[in-house]
Amino acid sequence: MQNNKTKRGLKIVLLTVLLIAIIGIGILYSLFHNELATLNSIQQAEDAPFFTMTYYGDYGFDDFLQQGASTDQELVDFITKRLLKGIPMNFDLPDLGCSTFSVQTPAGEQLFGRNFDMYYSPALFVWTEPQNGYRSISMVNLSYIGFGKDKLPIGFQNSIMTLAAPYVPLDGINEKGVAVGVLLIDTEPTNQQTDKIDITTSTAIRLILDKAANVEEALDLLQQYDMHASANSCFHFQIADASGRSVVVEYINHEFSVVESKQATNFLLTPGAWYHFGKGQDRYQTLVTTLAKKNNTLTETEAMQLLQAVSQKPDSEDTEKSSTQWSVIYNLSQGTAQISIQRDYDRIYEYAIRK
Repeated sequence: MQNNKTKRGLKIVLLTVLLIAIIGIGILYSLFHNELATLNSIQQAEDAPFFTMTYYGDYGFDDFLQQGASTDQELVDFITKRLLKGIPMNFDLPDLGCSTFSVQTPAGEQLFGRNFDMYYSPALFVWTEPQNGYRSISMVNLSYIGFGKDKLPIGFQNSIMTLAAPYVPLDGINEKGVAVGVLLIDTEPTNQQTDKIDITTSTAIRLILDKAANVEEALDLLQQYDMHASANSCFHFQIADASGRSVVVEYINHEFSVVESKQATNFLLTPGAWYHFGKGQDRYQTLVTTLAKKNNTLTETEAMQLLQAVSQKPDSEDTEKSSTQWSVIYNLSQGTAQISIQRDYDRIYEYAIRK
């Protein structure tokens, strides 16, 4: 009799433990199901250092815009608290030697071309759909958030830091046909000091992708915030939209400047004492000459060929030297992207903004 009571008691204990475990799992799932779905969506594109991810749920960008960030560390603190549930992370935005251009197709569709040039950097292509913003697709340099040759977002534990991806895009396009890319300028970092909310380089790109329906709205938005360049560096942005307008935004002596331009590399375009400061003039001239010869009209195939022409080859003796990590052609009229990874122009990945 006592043995039967003991068995019944043990069963009750086991059932209680199981029930508590089920309830606990249910609570964890209700709290983190979007994060789990996001991490579960990560896929590697064949054997390339290239991954895709769909971001599910709210990444809190409206809350970020209420408080802002004037340094990379402040942005890290926000992401750590809001998205990573206290898991620490590091940011590292190194030198970027890039090229961008805007062009139309023979059918009148608008294209935005972008080479991202840096040392070895695995890439992440991200779909986002914020509750209070536009759907977009964007490219993220994974080395910026701690990944590299010896650490890729494969497996749950290794991929957690990708939850920060919405805050670190380097180029992208939204459903309204607004495209943006950031390019390094080797001069004094932008550090605006007024009473406006602060934003950083990559959060400015997220601001444009989430909130701007055209170039004019993008410019208005940027002027509502104080810009603080990431990684103690200086940058400018090329922004284009589906109407065909294309501008380069620069910060000259911390003052907002807009230049109407179809192309950009890594030197300043604002007329005056700083004009032509920087590098990439040879790539810029190739862009200008080709677009003029073609009357600013290229097919998507020709646009990718132009990116190939201004791409940078890797240096086998200097692995820290900049080379092209990805080339992307965004179709602003169709909401699509064609991507080449590490100058493999025979293998093109094609994606679209999801409806």
